[in-house]
Amino acid sequence: MERLLLEPTSTTPKVIFDRDEGRIFIQGKSLPEDVKSFYAPLIAWLDEYSKQPNSLTHVEFDFEYFNTASSKMILILMNRLKELHKKGNAVEITWRYPQNDAELEEAGEELSELISIPFKMFPKPEI
Repeated sequence: MERLLLEPTSTTPKVIFDRDEGRIFIQGKSLPEDVKSFYAPLIAWLDEYSKQPNSLTHVEFDFEYFNTASSKMILILMNRLKELHKKGNAVEITWRYPQNDAELEEAGEELSELISIPFKMFPKPEI
């Protein structure tokens, strides 16, 4: 299974989906013009990965900002991870958010409650 690597742009996050490492990583801003076409390959990759997942999948979300359309796609990814976990696979999610960003902190808390799988939240130190 191919590694999925997308470099960040001013409107899309950095993405690393690595089967060999059991790592899913999204970092940056998410406000793509066509949110479905940006997230479709990520969802497809995760669907393929779910057929033969690693014993542990570590997922890290490290957003600076995401728009409403992106939040729907993030929820779809989270639901796929929830299904993976329900099948008995170990999934750990880390949610990083800017230290003084109550909206991103709250978004992480809401997602944590919705999916009910191991979920750690960490404020990022200010630079």
